[in-house]
Amino acid sequence: MDAIIGRKLGMTQLFAEDGTLTPVTVIEAGPCPVVQVRAGHSPDGHARVQLGFGEAKAKRSSRAERGHAAKAGLPAAPQVLREFPAAGEAPQPGTVVTVATFAPGEKVKVTGTSKGRGFQGVVHRHGFAGGPASHGNTRFRKPGSVGPGTDPSRVIKGKRMPGHMGARRRTQIGLTVAKVDAERNLLFVEGAVPGPMRGIVTVRKAGK
Repeated sequence: MDAIIGRKLGMTQLFAEDGTLTPVTVIEAGPCPVVQVRAGHSPDGHARVQLGFGEAKAKRSSRAERGHAAKAGLPAAPQVLREFPAAGEAPQPGTVVTVATFAPGEKVKVTGTSKGRGFQGVVHRHGFAGGPASHGNTRFRKPGSVGPGTDPSRVIKGKRMPGHMGARRRTQIGLTVAKVDAERNLLFVEGAVPGPMRGIVTVRKAGK
């Protein structure tokens, strides 16, 4: 498998022997059991592999979810389920995918849900400069005119306006694995990844 599910723990620093500092994001990745394998359901004809992460309490999972997990020999339903295309030969249900799949120096892409910022104005959301900050002015952070009056007499579709910011699915590409700690199921990735601390992310090898 070229993918794994994890939880973003936060950021720290790694120091090389020559003293070089590298900012990294620590991801608790796996172990992820294979819950289901669906053959030929991908557009390119590859099998689809469903991975699980964590264990949900019995009262927080349905009977169908527990039965679905039991078919793969799991004692409880996973907290998170994600599906990925199998790069080569698909693993069997019940197989466990760990961070040992990755190696330092590999390029990966990390997908997560960005931090939610709520309803924001155009200055924060789109980086508008705002109005004059002189004495008596009341348009410090307002967007100004939003559409022509005569023709076409409407707001153009796609106009950058105030609205909900963040809480969107984002993928950061071109990241490098700095360190792999298989004993603690930790993946150290250079740079920042989307999402808040404790947020669920998926890590895939670049080009997969």
